[in-house]
Amino acid sequence: MSQEIEIGLGKKGRLAYSLDDVAIVPSRRTRDPQDVSTQWQVDAYEFDIPVIAAPMDSVSSPATAIEMGRLGGLGVLDLEGLWTRYEDPQPLLDEIAQLPADKATQRIQEIYTEPVKAELITRRLHEIRDAGVTVAGALSPQRTQQFSSTVIEAGVDLFVIRGTAVSAEHVSTTHEPLNLKQFIYELDVPVIVGGAATYQAALHLMRTGAAGVLVGFGGGAVSATRTTIGVHAPMATAIADVSEARRDYMDESGGRYVQVIADSGMGNSGSFVKALALGADAVMLGTPLARATQAPGQGKHWGAEARHIELPRGFRADVGTVGTLEEILNGPSHQPDGRTNFIGALRRAMASTGYVDIKNFQRCGVVVTPFGEA
Repeated sequence: MSQEIEIGLGKKGRLAYSLDDVAIVPSRRTRDPQDVSTQWQVDAYEFDIPVIAAPMDSVSSPATAIEMGRLGGLGVLDLEGLWTRYEDPQPLLDEIAQLPADKATQRIQEIYTEPVKAELITRRLHEIRDAGVTVAGALSPQRTQQFSSTVIEAGVDLFVIRGTAVSAEHVSTTHEPLNLKQFIYELDVPVIVGGAATYQAALHLMRTGAAGVLVGFGGGAVSATRTTIGVHAPMATAIADVSEARRDYMDESGGRYVQVIADSGMGNSGSFVKALALGADAVMLGTPLARATQAPGQGKHWGAEARHIELPRGFRADVGTVGTLEEILNGPSHQPDGRTNFIGALRRAMASTGYVDIKNFQRCGVVVTPFGEA
């Protein structure tokens, strides 16, 4: 039962938990880590690991998307990023990485005023397809109608519509909003859409026909959404709520399963594992993969929130580098700080709780430990 707290005489608020507030509890049965499966599937596309690289310029380039595919995950390219605005974005990536902190936001805003070019969208997606891995690209809801046909014609396998808060019922007095249900119905490829953070919002997105729903508002470590517009989603509660919406939608739709993908606040492997234990089928990682030696951000990390021309809701952060993409995902790890060997951590947690696959692992026991208390 949900617990409401009286904030004052005129307002009550629901008590919600972050990933730091919960912990996984081992059960009576354990297994060997090598005996568990970390495979994940969305529509007809199967992956060895439940990891999606976030569509952020500091994380995903065509080269890192290809490497993610080679490692068994999914790389998603930001189709409104530098790779689709400039023929050669490398000098600009180098510049952003070297900017002093007090100049970074303004210069990022200037750099991203260059228009997105349809021909570059096609070229980048073809580059990924030619490598033989699953091709995924992301657009914001505002740009989806403008560039969706270009994306589909380029041969994308998975289409991602990602924004701070994406709804199935956007209302506008200045333009015709995207009809998400009609758009997905007419599309020939699976669509992953979000973010959503509540049961009702997620249920409405599932009813549009989406193959997957992103939980959270993305850009956790580089987002200033909470300080600029006061919006925040404690992820443990959000994932559990959206997972319940998935279960109810399965009953409502006669068995249609929608993937739940956690997308915020997964800076270490413990949070990643807990997101799956709370009901996520996969996790979209930003900060952890921005720490890779191959990451385009070169140890700096920023998202789409940082480039808004009028109200930036994010910033460029210094996250450093800790190893290759393979070391971050599969190890080996040389420090017990949860920044490398995410899949090794998942295997160990699944083995400790006795579950052989991710869907069953979602049933594992958890406890609430408010404020990260031991």
